[in-house]
Amino acid sequence: MARDLRLAWRHPDEIILTLAFFALVASLFPLGIGAEPQLLARIGPGVIWVGALLAAFLALPGIFAADFIDGSLEQMTLSPHPPLGWAAGKIAAHWIISGLPLTLMSPLIGLQYGLTGDTLLVEALSLALGTPILSLLGGACAALALGARGGGMLLALLALPLFVPVLIFGAGAAEAQATGLAPTPHLSLLAAALIAALVGVPAAVVAAVRISVD
Repeated sequence: MARDLRLAWRHPDEIILTLAFFALVASLFPLGIGAEPQLLARIGPGVIWVGALLAAFLALPGIFAADFIDGSLEQMTLSPHPPLGWAAGKIAAHWIISGLPLTLMSPLIGLQYGLTGDTLLVEALSLALGTPILSLLGGACAALALGARGGGMLLALLALPLFVPVLIFGAGAAEAQATGLAPTPHLSLLAAALIAALVGVPAAVVAAVRISVD
């Protein structure tokens, strides 16, 4: 994890691209549909979540691609270090590089949709719970797509359907708060999905990496 974070710090273009894409996608909707406050407040949570999901997806190929090309990934699989450790570390670094900045930026994006303070808080909390799930599931899909012809298309076909439930519950939490309902059920489901992903996905990532390397 420390190695990937150092590389990201030395070459911050990926972080800047992810944040710029998120801001651009979220900012185009008000320009396209108009500036009616009620409409913007109604679609705001969903738009922010869609933008965050697509921005996080842009950073997925970089989790393993560079290490796969230069042979570092094969050395990791052969090293005596526990494979679950380095797999979890790389996924954690991906979330810190992409998911965490998106979460911190979401309240600023939400202001242009006229969202209230409570809704902005719930939106950020849902992203804090949901973006790690995106990194975990996306990491497994990125490992499976390594070295495959048309890997980008394969990654999209594998990852995007898995992201849909996270999108539904994440956007649903903020929408519930905005309409006066309790967001707790949506947040609880996201927390349960995060726990399940933390337990099961790193092992799946290791297995997928070994398949791709072999």
